[in-house]
Amino acid sequence: MDHELKTQLTQVLTSLQMLLPKPVAVVDWTVCHAANWRRHSFSGYLEPVDSIEQITLDDLLGIEEQKRVVEENTRQFLAGYPANNTLLWGTRGTGKSSLIRAMLNNYADQGLRIVQVDKTDLIHLPDIVDCIKRLPYRFIVFSDDVSFEVGESSYKMLKSALDGAVYAPPDNVLIYVTSNRRHLLPEFETDNRGAMLINNEMHHGEAIEEKISLSGRFGLWIGFHPFSQDQYINVTRQWVNKLFAKQGSLLSWNEEARVAAIQWGYDKGDNSGRIAYQFACRWVGIRMLAQQKTASP
Repeated sequence: MDHELKTQLTQVLTSLQMLLPKPVAVVDWTVCHAANWRRHSFSGYLEPVDSIEQITLDDLLGIEEQKRVVEENTRQFLAGYPANNTLLWGTRGTGKSSLIRAMLNNYADQGLRIVQVDKTDLIHLPDIVDCIKRLPYRFIVFSDDVSFEVGESSYKMLKSALDGAVYAPPDNVLIYVTSNRRHLLPEFETDNRGAMLINNEMHHGEAIEEKISLSGRFGLWIGFHPFSQDQYINVTRQWVNKLFAKQGSLLSWNEEARVAAIQWGYDKGDNSGRIAYQFACRWVGIRMLAQQKTASP
């Protein structure tokens, strides 16, 4: 074999090696409660999540009914009873994703596991399910902050999986999705104007039906709505007190904190649970530093 051909073959093999997935150890689900699907070239693999936010169901205030419905559905699933794929939709920062993590923390010892999948990787649902369908656990395939344009390949795959017409996940898999959009697709003012005004659309009703057809395939729709100021203050007070306690401090919520929390919400233009937690981190952190400075000789 001449030198030039040998060099070319080496280059081809090197290129092929870059396309092939790296060797990955099988996830040990006895100690690992969650994994991410990582895309690589033509397929992908499950990557263990080493650390999960230790949020509990009791940490989530202002969404009592949403917690009740999701927990009830998840318990049905864990017991082997019929349960529904679920869409959690609504205002940002109100606890949709945190609720899923809290559910895992609460029920991992009963066999609940989570596989998190990016929206663009939902086309790999059959491959993902092949990795887990024979395991003695109950898996939630979780996709966070999802929205689509009509016709996306991931949209079509998710629709098929939910409908069960062409591809249906096995009994040990449910799909939970969060979105800021109720129908997972953009909606426009023209959607409500009638067929004659919408780009010569002959069958306006069919176009609208297509927009709601995906969300309609979820057995449960659970809405998350903006917090009132009272809800926001209750959540903020809880986080402030919890973070102080975690630091071993005797400090706690007071009137000064309440006034500052209200101003923080105004400045952010949002009274969500996420904003409440951010304020608590800021408030507690500053006061702990001040306390440390005072205690220093």
